[in-house]
Amino acid sequence: MGDNRICDISNEVLEELKKFRFRKSVTNSALILKVDREKQCVVLDELIDDISVEELQDTLPGHQPRYVVYTYKMIHDDQRISYPMCFIFYTPRDSQIELQMMYACTKSALQREVDLTRVYEIRELDELTEDWLRSKLK
Repeated sequence: MGDNRICDISNEVLEELKKFRFRKSVTNSALILKVDREKQCVVLDELIDDISVEELQDTLPGHQPRYVVYTYKMIHDDQRISYPMCFIFYTPRDSQIELQMMYACTKSALQREVDLTRVYEIRELDELTEDWLRSKLK
């Protein structure tokens, strides 16, 4: 088995992604996905409603990559409210190389499933702040 194998995306994840995309949430929500190394597939880590960017930062593990689909309640300068959805690929510098490879190789397949244009990558949890996200979404 090659090191650069793309992990499968479980049906559960595909279902959750579909549900997540079409739900009418009025709060920030996060769908956190991880790679199951044994099964070599992407599985649901957790689904969290009403989670701020700071809480999301606290939720993510310090040394393991994660994929996050995040809906953010954005109040614009003209007071309009929108809920942009973005795909955040978090891969800490000090996570195991093998794990980084699995996540990196699977990212584009998952990105196609998620079908979002706003795709961001972070290497350090400290980067994941409300200011950072707002600047990306502008």
